[in-house]
Amino acid sequence: MPTDFSRTRAQFDLPEGIIYLDGNSLGPLPRNVAARVQKAITEEWGQMLITGWNKAGWMDLPTRIGDRIARLIGAEAGHVVLGDTLSIKVYQALASALEMNPGKRVILSDTGNFPSDLYMAEGLVRTLGQGFELRTVAPEAVEDAIDDSIAVLMLTEVDYRTGRRHDMPALTAKAHAKGALTVWDLAHSAGATDVAVAEGGADFAVGCTYKYLNSGPGGPAFIYVAPRHAERARPALSGWLGHEAPFAFDLDYRPARGIERMRVGTPPVLQLAALDAALDVWDAVSITDLRARSLELTEAFIAGVEATCPTLTLATPRDPARRGSQVSFRHPEGYAIMQALIARGVIGDFRAPDIIRFGFTPLFIDLDDVAAAVEILAEIMATDAWDTPQFKTRAKVT
Repeated sequence: MPTDFSRTRAQFDLPEGIIYLDGNSLGPLPRNVAARVQKAITEEWGQMLITGWNKAGWMDLPTRIGDRIARLIGAEAGHVVLGDTLSIKVYQALASALEMNPGKRVILSDTGNFPSDLYMAEGLVRTLGQGFELRTVAPEAVEDAIDDSIAVLMLTEVDYRTGRRHDMPALTAKAHAKGALTVWDLAHSAGATDVAVAEGGADFAVGCTYKYLNSGPGGPAFIYVAPRHAERARPALSGWLGHEAPFAFDLDYRPARGIERMRVGTPPVLQLAALDAALDVWDAVSITDLRARSLELTEAFIAGVEATCPTLTLATPRDPARRGSQVSFRHPEGYAIMQALIARGVIGDFRAPDIIRFGFTPLFIDLDDVAAAVEILAEIMATDAWDTPQFKTRAKVT
């Protein structure tokens, strides 16, 4: 049965008069989340106290919810776990992959990768010393840069600025042919595109849940380890809950079986409760339908903006197969333009140095929203409504 996106839209608590095109940065509140979190607070934490770890199943949340996310990223059941932050999961995956590929010292990434991923790689390289190196090239040059010196290819599948989408299966296949392992960041893919980590051959994948998966500000991250590596990958961050028997309180670390070893700290129970509730909307969603609707929305937005806003330059690939679920345009006054849009009820965001970015989440965005957003943007550009000191004053978060 085709996905009914009018029904998924009804499951979100969207403010009146707002066209929200920033779900790729922070997803909106699903209607059932507040009650689920309230239950976790009052009935579980409030009444069960510490017995909630057993009675309410808190300890199993990271792997149980991991299986719900596995379906959305094309992963095998039992190979995704939740917890900690995306930066921590990047570090875990990268350190494990490097250790599994001895004799090579180069991490290859691209200049479009999210800075935090590169920062984590830089920090790991500094810690390891011994000739380890982070090498970055332009996104278009990645394929040619994969050679026999590469230990790990670390990429974000969908570029956070431009929406450009890497070809995961092709780049993973070339990396494997050259003896490299892969780490894929799915922060702008999970819940937005037809991700297929198992079919695509990924060795490791990581992602956050507060964007398209709507877990709320600072929601926990996930990590995927391919089954072929599950008993071999040694976690660099050997936390208590990644131990084989945490409550034996051994003084020496022994990694747990499979994906459990990628747990580090105590599960964030309240945020996991929010995520668990937020994922309910996906039970009636086909990823194939989601991708088709995403492309319909982004195509309509590109066509509308290019027809009415000639001073904006498209930064997102025109080829639908090469983009995620966002559209970005360039303009020297991009920050002010976005502030003018937000003042008119169209919420997107700005990414330095000159990109105005719009996320298209089919779960709650439709073609009427696209047409209205285009009309408002066109009016702002035609009248230079952005050209005021108010809109040019930069806030801490852009």
